Amino acid sequence: MELYFLAINNEIEQDSLNEGFNELHLIEDNIILGKYLLSIFYYKDIILDINYKRSRLITLQKLAENDDYEAQYNLAICYQNGHGIKTNYKKAFELYLSSAKNGNPNAQYNLAICYMDGIGVQKDDKEAFNWYLKSENKYLFTQNKNDKKEFIRHLKFAIANNSMMQNYLGHCYQIRKGIYKNEKKAFEWYLKSAKNGYRIAQRNLGDCYRHGIGTDKNETRAFEWYMKSAVAGCAGGQCDLGFCYYYGIGTEKNETKAFEWYLKSAEGGYTVAQNNLGNCYYHGEGTDKNETKAFEWYTKSAIAGSAKGQCMLGSCYENGVGIDKNETKAFEWYLKSAEGGCVIAQVSLGSCYYHGMGTDKNKTKALEWYQKALDNGMKGLKNGIKDGFYTLQIVVSSIKKVIVI
Repeated sequence: MELYFLAINNEIEQDSLNEGFNELHLIEDNIILGKYLLSIFYYKDIILDINYKRSRLITLQKLAENDDYEAQYNLAICYQNGHGIKTNYKKAFELYLSSAKNGNPNAQYNLAICYMDGIGVQKDDKEAFNWYLKSENKYLFTQNKNDKKEFIRHLKFAIANNSMMQNYLGHCYQIRKGIYKNEKKAFEWYLKSAKNGYRIAQRNLGDCYRHGIGTDKNETRAFEWYMKSAVAGCAGGQCDLGFCYYYGIGTEKNETKAFEWYLKSAEGGYTVAQNNLGNCYYHGEGTDKNETKAFEWYTKSAIAGSAKGQCMLGSCYENGVGIDKNETKAFEWYLKSAEGGCVIAQVSLGSCYYHGMGTDKNKTKALEWYQKALDNGMKGLKNGIKDGFYTLQIVVSSIKKVIVI
């Protein structure tokens, strides 16, 4: 009993108390008493937590009544989400309005959302637009007036529930176009657009969940939104869904399904999927190995401008995969790909110049492209490839010894 009274009076540390109660509970004669006192102890913790939250809420209410706009805003969030108090959208709206009128930009933004979605007030697109502009006015870029005008023009349509424009606003917030960068708001606009059935936004939302952009990373939800986008016919979403199946992201790994979705996306003209489909045929993943078809899809991807596809096409010509060997064409495609930023192609192009494959030997140019590969590749390549770049550094060092630049 002494332990219990010490606990009530907070005269013993919680870790020691836990240990003491557990020992008491293990003594056969005290099992019932120990369990009872332990339950009271944990219940006391819960009550203290509830009392703390209630005390904080009372403090917020007093501050809000005294026109503290931050308290009004925070109390509105409590009412909107039911945090420590019963959900009351009307009260939330009223508090957002008071805080917004006092100049709180966060409250102005949430007030705009209330007017837009009819939360605690009747929907009013005009009021939503006005409050939204007030909340974001100081963040709208003045350097590029066209971007600013375009953002404002699209905002009107987005508030009127135009899913395409909602997706566009998400894009603006994500890439800092006409407005400051805010990934959380980008996520919110993508979500609105996606829920309205816009397939490109569904794909963008999948990206947000997959990479943790503006929200917590959640690969299962990423997979779900990619699926919605893919089924709706978005070629990018189909490719991403294939990627999920291929690597087991948010779902079980399934190379057959990966191939099927890559095929749908590739037939829809998506260059990344065309390259990935070429890989499937080349390695026999999810389908039978077929180097001729691999070459065909690499060609489509390369002609459409994919740097990876161009690199793979160069490799096909270099090694005679699905086509006769042709070192000149290999060099040409490696060059296109390397200029497009593909690190592997930059290495291959350096090798072409170093060994005189498909072009004249030129160790100076070889060094230039090897160095570009080092500069670009060490940052983002996987650990397994970095070892190759370590070897490449030795090659670059040895070339430097025989070249006077």
